[in-house]
Amino acid sequence: MTTDSNRAETGAVLITGANGHLGRRLVEHLAGQYPVKAVVRSERARRQLEAAPKAAGIEIVTLDYGDREALAAAAEGCSHAVHLVGIIKESMTTTYRQAHEEATQALIAAADAVRLQRIIYLSIYGSHPDSGNACLASKGRAERLLLQANTAALILRVPMVLGEGDYAAAALRKRVEAPVNLLIRGSSLEQPIYAGDVISAIAAGISRADLDDVVLDLAGPESLSRSDLTLRAGEIMGRRPRSLSLPLAVGTTLAFLLETISRNPPLTRAMLGVLDHDDDVDTAGACNRLGIELTPLDEMLLYCLDESD
Repeated sequence: MTTDSNRAETGAVLITGANGHLGRRLVEHLAGQYPVKAVVRSERARRQLEAAPKAAGIEIVTLDYGDREALAAAAEGCSHAVHLVGIIKESMTTTYRQAHEEATQALIAAADAVRLQRIIYLSIYGSHPDSGNACLASKGRAERLLLQANTAALILRVPMVLGEGDYAAAALRKRVEAPVNLLIRGSSLEQPIYAGDVISAIAAGISRADLDDVVLDLAGPESLSRSDLTLRAGEIMGRRPRSLSLPLAVGTTLAFLLETISRNPPLTRAMLGVLDHDDDVDTAGACNRLGIELTPLDEMLLYCLDESD
């Protein structure tokens, strides 16, 4: 638990990328605890967030994530910022550099202008500026910008996040329900973390005073192969999914062909590299530092694969 000796003085909290699954969940978690300023990029995203439960009491700001002056104006009166902006696939309108490095630079400038206490940044496990993967390298460069900034930062690197109603949970359910799964490198290690645990980690980054310029690798309680994760999910759903593992080269070739024939391919080599990354994280140190406990895998799967709600 957070004690008075390590509790941070907290004003309003700025959340960028607040309309995503984690953003909406974070808004609901923080509502009533702190004033919340939710930053989104479009009117469509604003409407999406306005429809979320508990959104009535928060301030929603629509702006370009690269607009430093607009971000500084939005950050007035805030003590902390949670930076959730990020992509795993480039599109015709957004590059990795724009989504990660330029958006982070703009937030750093805004943080300096209004003297934020800390920026909490959600990154990807495996990110490094020298990574051979374009997405992980861009995320790593954004991390480096934060660690070199005047404003303190807490960087949380996470692998697959599973939450109720999110894309990852829907994809896993689809794998379980398919007659036969074609898995790219079924032996690839996955260590999914429950969305609620990520929210707890972010909340600790807001409330605790002892997390300045800290980088933590955080994941779920179990690391297991993609094939075994599918089987575990099948047990929860009362099914026995069948899987066929394909070599990574097959996926890479497919991604290359899709990049060649489409301006906006559903799968790219960089995206595949992020999804294929082997996740095997010792979580004890990060959990102790954050003061959180992880949701067991079977409990997480039960929450996320249940379609009753």
